[in-house]
Amino acid sequence: MVTVGVEEEYLLLDAATGVPVARAEQIRKAADQQPGIDGDEVQRELLQAQLEVATPVCETLDEVGAHLGRLRGALAAAAAQQGCRLAACGAAPFADRLSVPVSDTPRYRTIHADAPQLTDEQLITGMHVHVGVPDREAGVAVLNGLRPWLPLIVALSANSPLWNGVDTGFADWRTVVFSRWPVSGVPPHFDGAADYDARIRALVDTGLIGDTGQLYWQARLSERYPTVEIRAMDVQLRVDEAVMLAGLVRAVAATLLTDPPRPSAPPHHEALAAAVWYAARHGCTERLYDPGTGTLDSPPTVVDRVLDTLGPALHRHGDAPRVEQLLGRLLTEGNGAVRQRRALRRGGRAGLVDLVSSVTDGTPSGEPEAEPAQ
Repeated sequence: MVTVGVEEEYLLLDAATGVPVARAEQIRKAADQQPGIDGDEVQRELLQAQLEVATPVCETLDEVGAHLGRLRGALAAAAAQQGCRLAACGAAPFADRLSVPVSDTPRYRTIHADAPQLTDEQLITGMHVHVGVPDREAGVAVLNGLRPWLPLIVALSANSPLWNGVDTGFADWRTVVFSRWPVSGVPPHFDGAADYDARIRALVDTGLIGDTGQLYWQARLSERYPTVEIRAMDVQLRVDEAVMLAGLVRAVAATLLTDPPRPSAPPHHEALAAAVWYAARHGCTERLYDPGTGTLDSPPTVVDRVLDTLGPALHRHGDAPRVEQLLGRLLTEGNGAVRQRRALRRGGRAGLVDLVSSVTDGTPSGEPEAEPAQ
């Protein structure tokens, strides 16, 4: 059994305008009064319009879903008490002319001093999946094997098409924003744990980055837990889609642990970087990058191949029915990016804010039947 845990980041939006509001501390205090949540489960993020939660270590997707539903529900109620809404979208769709203040911690103040404009524009929120690994050597092997899967993960999870009141033309603008930091995107290939540790230590020791927390690769080893942390995903509109992605990522890691690929030359970094950009641009509305062939193909074809590859791991963990069903629904109804555009088209700003702040199921009451993804 490969264990799994999920971290989610959320935005705090003004209930009327949908612009980010700096009320993180008030909502953390209000969350302490909510039943079923411990205030220690809610963490500050870089900006005061963001909050983060984390599930405990889980063995089943049912556990993941129950914890995310509990945490989202309690935080949404706390946000409502403070006159704002908890939003599960990968980027702030609207913005005020004034910057959101940075959270008042020494580390975050230092980051802002080093890169003020990048920090001010970091109104993005993601989903991180931790998968358990037996040791650091195995973790690096999983990290290397994950690299060709990252474009597909980005495409499936894309949920950030809007930025500063405009449609960016991208399905996943969060990936573009994050790519401006010095150590970001697809991680390089490493020659084992010693190579990984030496290279990240060199980045810190030379002063190129402040600490290992500034390793913003889309996948990395955790420095606190015996896990590989996959960071390529936007936060999801729906709890069940977050659960599906956690199951998919766990199946990839489990497959790499039990049936590692035959030794071969690692995929070229420039090809994977281009594939991630393509995934961020198009999401699931065009072709998908096939991690097995390194080519682009139709979404149903790629998903069928992926499910064949991951089938044994999905069945071993009891995740196959849920992951298969939800992947099928995603291809039919569209990912978060598709549904955000649909909500804006149908209901304007108010309709979009309703969608992204319906954090327990991602379906505002009264939403019309979904049209096919486009």
